[in-house]
Amino acid sequence: MIWQNPHISVEELNKLGAGTIAEVLDIKFIDVGPNYIKASMPVDARTKQPYGLLHGGASCVLAETLGSVASVLVVDQERQICVGLEINANHIRGVRSGLVIATATPLHLGASTHVWDIKIHDEREKLVCVSRLTVAILKKPGS
Repeated sequence: MIWQNPHISVEELNKLGAGTIAEVLDIKFIDVGPNYIKASMPVDARTKQPYGLLHGGASCVLAETLGSVASVLVVDQERQICVGLEINANHIRGVRSGLVIATATPLHLGASTHVWDIKIHDEREKLVCVSRLTVAILKKPGS
């Protein structure tokens, strides 16, 4: 188990999205495992581009949300904060409707950076997007 709190729940994770872009895009955490977290996002008017396909930027928001939250769950939240440093994404397949499901797993969990692999699939489990997020681990101001 990589999480600081081994009893973290999906309900607790979903509370983190209140008042953020995750709430606007209806990103919902759906599973927490020993070394991964999963979330879903609808493909609808909020997340589509003009051709009716899932917008690549929405996929990046989903990926960065997962990776950033995952880093928060790994660090000492009393003394550290996590901020995105770099994200990339390869958009593999278009999606026009339904839900996409993202899974974040660690590639590197260092003292000053984390690197997350985030794979996004459609409801048929077809790969939609592969993303890698690098997160900087910083001292919390005042600590």
